Amino acid sequence: MKEFGVQLYSVRDAGEQDFEKTLDPLAQMGYTHMEFDEFFGHTAEEVKAMLDRNGLKVSGAHINLPFLDEDFDGMVKFHKAIGNTRFIVVGTRFKTAEQLAKLIADLNKYQPMLAAEGIELCLHNHHKEFLPNEDGQIPMKEIWENTNIGFEIDTYWAYIAGKDPVKVLEAMKDRVPLIHLKDGDEKSNGFSLGSGTAPVAQVRKKAMELGMHIVVESEGLEPDGISEVSRCMDWLKSLEA
Repeated sequence: MKEFGVQLYSVRDAGEQDFEKTLDPLAQMGYTHMEFDEFFGHTAEEVKAMLDRNGLKVSGAHINLPFLDEDFDGMVKFHKAIGNTRFIVVGTRFKTAEQLAKLIADLNKYQPMLAAEGIELCLHNHHKEFLPNEDGQIPMKEIWENTNIGFEIDTYWAYIAGKDPVKVLEAMKDRVPLIHLKDGDEKSNGFSLGSGTAPVAQVRKKAMELGMHIVVESEGLEPDGISEVSRCMDWLKSLEA
C-alpha cells in the first residue's frame, strides 16, 4: 500500500486532550507520516519519542513566518531534533500589492537560510491565493513567478476557488512535493474522503502518478477527529482493494 501522511490539525480535539496518545491510533490505522501544526507544549525530545515509538516519519510542519522572525535558530533546532526537513508556510497576508510584495520578500529571504540548514520551504494555499486580491493580482501566480519555493497544494481549497485540482497539480508538478488530499462540498464544508463533491479519487490518482506525497486532512471532527481520519484511511484502502 502507498504511504500516506496525515495533517494533525485533523485530530486537534484529541491533541488538545492528550497529544502523547494521539499518534498511536494514527499509526495503527496505517498512516506513516505526520504533518504537524502545533505541539501542545511538548519538547522536541518528547515529540521524537512519540514518533519513534510508532515508527513514524515527519512529512512537514505548518509554520507562520513571524515565528521565524522571532526565533529562527530555535525553530530550526526544534525541527531538526524531530526529523522535520520541510517548513510549510500558512496564514499569509496578500490582500494588497504591498502585503504580497512583503510576503514574497520574506519567502525569498528565508528560503536560502533554511536550505542551508537542510530544510525545504513550501507554501500551503487556501482558496484566495487563486483569486484576485484588492489590487488585481493573483497571489499564487505572483509567488510562483517571483520565488523558487515549493508548494503544498491543498487540492480542496483549489477546488473551492473554482480550479480543477488535477490540472493544478499537472501545471505545477515540478514544484509540488506534497499535497493535501481533502474532501468537502462546494460551500466550504469539510467531510471525510469520499463523502463530498471534490474529485478526490482523481486527485489521488494524479498525485500518485506524479510522485507527490499525499497528506490527508479532514477538518470536520465528526463526531471526532480520530473517527474522521479513520474513515479517510478506510476509503483510501478501498481504492487499493
